[in-house]
Amino acid sequence: MIVIVSVRREDIAAWAALLFLKKAWSIQTVAMGLGVFTCVTFSPICVVAGIWQMLAAFIVISAEAPCCCMFVDFVQQYSMWVEGRPHWQKAVFYIVIALPAVILCPGLSTIFGSGLIFLSGVLYGLMTLGKKGSREDMMAAAQSTSPVNMKDILVDSEAPPSRA
Repeated sequence: MIVIVSVRREDIAAWAALLFLKKAWSIQTVAMGLGVFTCVTFSPICVVAGIWQMLAAFIVISAEAPCCCMFVDFVQQYSMWVEGRPHWQKAVFYIVIALPAVILCPGLSTIFGSGLIFLSGVLYGLMTLGKKGSREDMMAAAQSTSPVNMKDILVDSEAPPSRA
Protein backbone atom coordinates (compact mmCIF):
# COMPACT_ATOMS: atom_id res chain seq x y z
CA MET A 1 0.00 0.00 0.00
CA ILE A 2 1.38 3.40 -0.98
CA VAL A 3 0.73 6.28 1.37
CA ILE A 4 1.03 9.75 -0.10
CA VAL A 5 1.72 12.38 2.51
CA SER A 6 1.50 16.11 2.11
CA VAL A 7 4.89 17.62 2.92
CA ARG A 8 5.10 21.12 4.36
CA ARG A 9 7.53 23.67 2.89
CA GLU A 10 9.65 23.47 6.05
CA ASP A 11 10.12 19.73 5.52
CA ILE A 12 11.76 20.13 2.11
CA ALA A 13 15.49 19.55 2.08
CA ALA A 14 17.48 22.76 1.68
CA TRP A 15 19.37 21.49 -1.39
CA ALA A 16 16.10 20.64 -3.15
CA ALA A 17 14.59 24.04 -2.43
CA LEU A 18 17.72 25.83 -3.61
CA LEU A 19 18.17 23.72 -6.72
CA PHE A 20 14.60 23.59 -7.87
CA LEU A 21 12.56 26.39 -6.43
CA LYS A 22 15.21 29.05 -7.06
CA LYS A 23 16.83 27.78 -10.28
CA ALA A 24 13.87 26.27 -12.17
CA TRP A 25 13.75 29.12 -14.65
CA SER A 26 17.30 28.55 -15.90
CA ILE A 27 16.80 24.81 -16.29
CA GLN A 28 13.57 25.29 -18.21
CA THR A 29 15.06 28.06 -20.35
CA VAL A 30 17.65 25.55 -21.56
CA ALA A 31 14.85 23.06 -22.26
CA MET A 32 12.98 25.73 -24.21
CA GLY A 33 16.10 26.59 -26.23
CA LEU A 34 16.60 22.93 -27.07
CA GLY A 35 12.97 22.86 -28.22
CA VAL A 36 13.78 25.68 -30.65
CA PHE A 37 16.80 23.71 -31.83
CA THR A 38 14.57 20.65 -32.38
CA CYS A 39 12.25 22.72 -34.58
CA VAL A 40 15.12 23.41 -37.01
CA THR A 41 14.67 20.20 -39.00
CA PHE A 42 13.14 18.78 -42.15
CA SER A 43 10.89 16.35 -40.31
CA PRO A 44 7.43 17.74 -39.55
CA ILE A 45 6.98 15.39 -36.59
CA CYS A 46 10.17 16.76 -35.01
CA VAL A 47 8.82 20.29 -35.45
CA VAL A 48 5.74 19.22 -33.49
CA ALA A 49 7.98 17.63 -30.84
CA GLY A 50 10.00 20.85 -30.57
CA ILE A 51 6.87 22.95 -30.17
CA TRP A 52 5.60 20.53 -27.51
CA GLN A 53 8.91 20.75 -25.66
CA MET A 54 8.86 24.57 -25.73
CA LEU A 55 5.26 24.58 -24.51
CA ALA A 56 6.07 22.15 -21.68
CA ALA A 57 9.05 24.26 -20.61
CA PHE A 58 6.88 27.40 -20.68
CA ILE A 59 4.29 25.68 -18.49
CA VAL A 60 6.96 24.80 -15.93
CA ILE A 61 8.54 28.28 -16.05
CA SER A 62 5.19 30.01 -15.65
CA ALA A 63 4.32 27.79 -12.69
CA GLU A 64 7.66 27.94 -10.88
CA ALA A 65 8.99 31.39 -11.81
CA PRO A 66 6.07 33.67 -12.67
CA CYS A 67 8.38 36.69 -12.61
CA CYS A 68 9.81 35.47 -15.94
CA CYS A 69 6.36 35.73 -17.54
CA MET A 70 4.95 38.75 -15.74
CA PHE A 71 3.59 40.30 -18.92
CA VAL A 72 1.21 37.40 -19.55
CA ASP A 73 -2.02 38.14 -17.68
CA PHE A 74 -3.03 34.71 -16.43
CA VAL A 75 0.40 33.54 -15.22
CA GLN A 76 0.09 34.94 -11.67
CA GLN A 77 -3.24 33.20 -11.02
CA TYR A 78 -1.94 29.99 -12.63
CA SER A 79 1.23 30.09 -10.52
CA MET A 80 -0.74 30.56 -7.30
CA TRP A 81 -3.04 27.69 -8.26
CA VAL A 82 -0.08 25.39 -8.97
CA GLU A 83 1.61 26.46 -5.73
CA GLY A 84 -1.42 25.19 -3.81
CA ARG A 85 -1.21 21.72 -5.35
CA PRO A 86 0.54 18.87 -3.52
CA HIS A 87 4.06 18.03 -4.68
CA TRP A 88 3.11 14.59 -5.97
CA GLN A 89 0.56 16.09 -8.38
CA LYS A 90 3.18 18.47 -9.77
CA ALA A 91 5.62 15.56 -10.09
CA VAL A 92 3.19 13.44 -12.08
CA PHE A 93 2.18 16.36 -14.31
CA TYR A 94 5.77 17.39 -15.13
CA ILE A 95 6.78 13.80 -15.87
CA VAL A 96 3.79 13.26 -18.16
CA ILE A 97 4.29 16.48 -20.17
CA ALA A 98 7.98 15.62 -20.69
CA LEU A 99 7.31 12.31 -22.45
CA PRO A 100 5.50 13.16 -25.73
CA ALA A 101 8.40 15.11 -27.27
CA VAL A 102 10.77 12.18 -26.78
CA ILE A 103 8.18 9.73 -28.12
CA LEU A 104 7.55 11.86 -31.23
CA CYS A 105 11.18 12.63 -32.11
CA PRO A 106 13.83 10.70 -30.15
CA GLY A 107 16.76 12.97 -30.94
CA LEU A 108 19.54 14.23 -28.72
CA SER A 109 18.02 17.68 -28.19
CA THR A 110 14.57 16.31 -27.34
CA ILE A 111 15.97 13.68 -24.99
CA PHE A 112 18.13 16.22 -23.16
CA GLY A 113 15.51 19.01 -23.14
CA SER A 114 12.63 16.79 -22.11
CA GLY A 115 14.98 15.13 -19.65
CA LEU A 116 15.34 18.49 -17.90
CA ILE A 117 11.56 18.78 -17.67
CA PHE A 118 11.42 15.16 -16.47
CA LEU A 119 14.07 16.04 -13.88
CA SER A 120 11.77 18.74 -12.53
CA GLY A 121 9.10 16.10 -12.00
CA VAL A 122 11.57 13.75 -10.33
CA LEU A 123 12.69 16.51 -7.95
CA TYR A 124 9.10 17.16 -6.99
CA GLY A 125 8.71 13.43 -6.43
CA LEU A 126 11.66 13.54 -4.06
CA MET A 127 10.11 16.51 -2.29
CA THR A 128 6.99 14.39 -1.79
CA LEU A 129 9.02 11.94 0.25
CA GLY A 130 10.23 14.67 2.58
CA LYS A 131 13.22 14.50 4.87
CA LYS A 132 14.47 11.18 6.05
CA GLY A 133 14.25 10.23 9.72
CA SER A 134 16.89 11.08 12.26
CA ARG A 135 19.84 8.76 12.76
CA GLU A 136 18.46 7.57 16.10
CA ASP A 137 15.06 6.71 14.61
CA MET A 138 16.69 4.80 11.74
CA MET A 139 18.96 2.85 14.12
CA ALA A 140 16.04 2.03 16.44
CA ALA A 141 14.00 0.74 13.50
CA ALA A 142 16.94 -1.33 12.19
CA GLN A 143 17.74 -2.90 15.57
CA SER A 144 14.18 -3.74 16.51
CA THR A 145 13.33 -7.44 16.38
CA SER A 146 9.58 -6.96 16.53
CA PRO A 147 7.68 -5.54 13.60
CA VAL A 148 7.79 -1.75 13.79
CA ASN A 149 4.91 0.32 12.57
CA MET A 150 6.86 2.35 9.98
CA LYS A 151 3.93 4.73 9.63
CA ASP A 152 4.80 6.21 13.03
CA ILE A 153 8.33 6.97 11.89
CA LEU A 154 7.76 8.01 8.29
CA VAL A 155 4.49 9.91 8.47
CA ASP A 156 4.39 11.44 11.92
CA SER A 157 8.18 11.77 12.37
CA GLU A 158 7.90 10.14 15.75
CA ALA A 159 9.91 7.22 17.00
CA PRO A 160 8.10 4.07 18.12
CA PRO A 161 7.79 3.58 21.88
CA SER A 162 11.01 2.18 23.31
CA ARG A 163 10.92 -1.30 24.76
CA ALA A 164 12.93 -1.26 27.97
